[in-house]
Amino acid sequence: MFKQLVLMDHDGGVDDYLATMLLMTMDHIELLGVIVTPADCYAQPAVSATRKILDLMGGSHILVAESTVRGINPFPRLYRRDSFVVDHFPILNQSEIIRTPLVAEPGQDFMIKVLREAAEPVTLMATGPLTNIAYALDKAPDIEAKIQKIVWMGGALNVPGNVEKNWEPGQDGSAEWNAYWDAISVARVWQSQIEIIMCPLDLTNNVPVTSEIVRKMGRQRHHPISDLAGQCYALVIPQDYYFWDVLATAYLARPEIYQLREWETEIITTGSSQGRTKIVSGGRKIFAMDKVDKEAFYAYILQQWAR
Repeated sequence: MFKQLVLMDHDGGVDDYLATMLLMTMDHIELLGVIVTPADCYAQPAVSATRKILDLMGGSHILVAESTVRGINPFPRLYRRDSFVVDHFPILNQSEIIRTPLVAEPGQDFMIKVLREAAEPVTLMATGPLTNIAYALDKAPDIEAKIQKIVWMGGALNVPGNVEKNWEPGQDGSAEWNAYWDAISVARVWQSQIEIIMCPLDLTNNVPVTSEIVRKMGRQRHHPISDLAGQCYALVIPQDYYFWDVLATAYLARPEIYQLREWETEIITTGSSQGRTKIVSGGRKIFAMDKVDKEAFYAYILQQWAR
């Protein structure tokens, strides 16, 4: 069976762990490694939780790397502290030993190494900022040819962003957090010729995490992965929470339930719209996930958590 080569680059939010878990359930995917970017998390617990999840799912042969890149606009501490909570879930702490290895080199250099050594072009599954990719393209331009495409949960095209003015004074509310953390790096990736498929807020706003779906996970909690997924979502259910990273990642397995639309865009890197993904005539062409069969998506993730 042909396997699609994927390198995961996540930033330690609750849905980043869930997206990694979903990737691990996909039989057609060969996961070459997981890079943890210190953006929507604190690095140490996020790396620890990621390794424990891979252990739980039988993925202790998969390498994990901690990126040392830094963004321009830090995520709020309130968001980042969830990484400590997930790392302490009982289901992830049944053993005192973590078997999944943590590589010595920084995640951004690990990305270059993996891409150079890959036998075929690799899909980059990015559920956080694009800073590692921008770094890799600058340091090793040859790796651009080894990237098949970037699937990215990020950006907002025709809807407001989620960088709220009351959290970030001086911002106009048009930016999405994964772009806002380091807009300059997003703009650098936009300068490449790599195919980009975005999962923007335009789509994720329509796919909320509901009490109904979390309770369905609970009813299949005899499956450890469903139990862990339900715990993760229970942690965030009081908030307005959406299937951001999981929705983006599911595209790798079920592209037929999505509709893509091409847009011409640019990235605003300064001023009150810093981090905005702006539609402009003649801009950089990208594909955005425009529509999804919601019922098929919900059914798919419940099915995968029950494996």
